[in-house]
Amino acid sequence: MVVPGRSAPTLDTTPVPQLIARKRDGGALTDEELRGLFARYLAGDVDDAQMAALLMAGVIRGFSRAEAVALTDVFVASGDRVDLSALAGPTVDKHSTGGVGDTTTFVVAPLLAAVGCQVAKLSGRGLGHTGGTIDKLEAIPGLRTDLSVDEVRRQVANVGLAVASATADLVPADKRLYALRDVTATVPSPALIASSVMSKKLAGGASTIVLDVKAGDGAFSPTVDDAEALARLCVDIGRAHGRRTAALVTDMSQPLGDAVGNALEVTAAIEVLQGGGSTRLREVSLALAAGALELLGRTAQEAAEEAAAALDGGAALARLADLIGAQGGDVRVVDDPRAVLPQAPVVVDWAPPAGRVRTLACRRLGEIAGALGAGRQRAGDPVDPAVGLEVGVRVGDPVDAQGRGPRGPVVRIHARDDAAVARATAALADAVEVADEAAAGPPLIHRRIGFAADGD
Repeated sequence: MVVPGRSAPTLDTTPVPQLIARKRDGGALTDEELRGLFARYLAGDVDDAQMAALLMAGVIRGFSRAEAVALTDVFVASGDRVDLSALAGPTVDKHSTGGVGDTTTFVVAPLLAAVGCQVAKLSGRGLGHTGGTIDKLEAIPGLRTDLSVDEVRRQVANVGLAVASATADLVPADKRLYALRDVTATVPSPALIASSVMSKKLAGGASTIVLDVKAGDGAFSPTVDDAEALARLCVDIGRAHGRRTAALVTDMSQPLGDAVGNALEVTAAIEVLQGGGSTRLREVSLALAAGALELLGRTAQEAAEEAAAALDGGAALARLADLIGAQGGDVRVVDDPRAVLPQAPVVVDWAPPAGRVRTLACRRLGEIAGALGAGRQRAGDPVDPAVGLEVGVRVGDPVDAQGRGPRGPVVRIHARDDAAVARATAALADAVEVADEAAAGPPLIHRRIGFAADGD
C-alpha cells in the first residue's frame, strides 16, 4: 500500500533572496520557510540559480540539526510513502553510504529475513566509483527489479524480503535537489547527505533502520570523525521521526569485499553466504544484522549468535534463493554463481613487485573497475555486468616473487578486450603500493552509534 504525500498546511512566501541572504550570513531557516521554499521550487516559482545559491550558502555556513530534520520532512512529504504496517513481524531496512566492493545488502537482507524480520529494500543504481545494488541484482539472468510497491509488499509477506528499484514517486524533491547538487559542487554537506539518506528510509516504511556509514578514501566521509558526525545526524533524524535507528562507522580505506564489479560482487556475496569468501564482508554483514537485532531487543551477545547461526546454518542463503526466484531470476546462481552469471571474455592477472602491500587506493580501484565498464559517470549510462576487478590482497599482506598474495593473484582484471586490460594495467600501478616493511590496516569497524549496549 502506498500512502500519498501530504500537502503542507501553509505556504510560507518569504522572498527567496531574503532566505539566501540569511543563510549566507550564518542564520537558520524555519520549518515553514523550508516547506514553502521547496513547494515553490517544485512548482517552478523558484529557479535553479536561486536554489543553488542557497545550497552553496548552506554548505559553507552549515545547516543545523533542526534544518536537517526539517529538510527530511520536506523530502518525505514531497512524494508517496510505503505503508508496511500490515506485514507480520518487525520491518527492517539497512542502508550503506556506499563504497568499493560493498555487497552487504546481498548478505544482510536474507540474513535478517532468515531470523524473522520483514525486509523491503528500495535501492538505487551506481554512479561514479560506488556500485549500485540494483545494477548488481540485474547481473542475475532474468531477475526483475522494477517491482511496484504492491508487488514488493506481497513478496515480503510471502518470502520475508524484496529488493527493488526505488520508484520516481518516492522523495521526488530529493531526487531533483540531488541532480542540482551534483552539478554545483554542493554534495558534501552532512545535513544534505543525512536528509537525503533518511528521507528514503523513512518513505520506505520500515520501523527499524540500521546504517553503515563508511569512512576512508573510498567513502563520502574521508575521516572517521566526519563519518561519525554524519552517522549521529542520521540516527538523530531517524529517532526524531519515531524509528528505531542505529549506525556503524566502518572502514572504506580499502575494498570491503574481494570483488569490484556487478556479477563479481554477487559472486563474492554468495560465497560468504555459502560459508567462505571475504572475511571482511562477512564481519561487516554480521555486525549490521546483529545491530538490527539489538534494536529489536536482543542483547549484543544474543544478536551476534543469532545472526551467525542464520549465516552458518544456510538459512540466509536459502532466503536469497527465495528472493531471486520470486523476482524471476535464475536460482541456480546460489549453488554455482560463476556458472550462471555473465563472464568477461578477457581475464588477466596483474601484480606489483614483491613486498608487502602498503596502500590500496580504494577510490582509484573503484574508478578503474568503472572504466572497464562496471560503473557509470552519468545516470542512464549502460553498465557491463561481467567486467571488474578481483582484489586478492589487503594492506599488510605479502606479495611473493610470482605476484601472488595469500588468497591468489593480487588483482585479476575481468575485461571486454585487450585494450581495456592495457588501460587498467597502467592505472593499477598507481593504485597498489608495496614496500619492504609490513604495514597495518585500520580496524574494520570504527564506531557503534545508537546502541543501548554502548550507552546511546
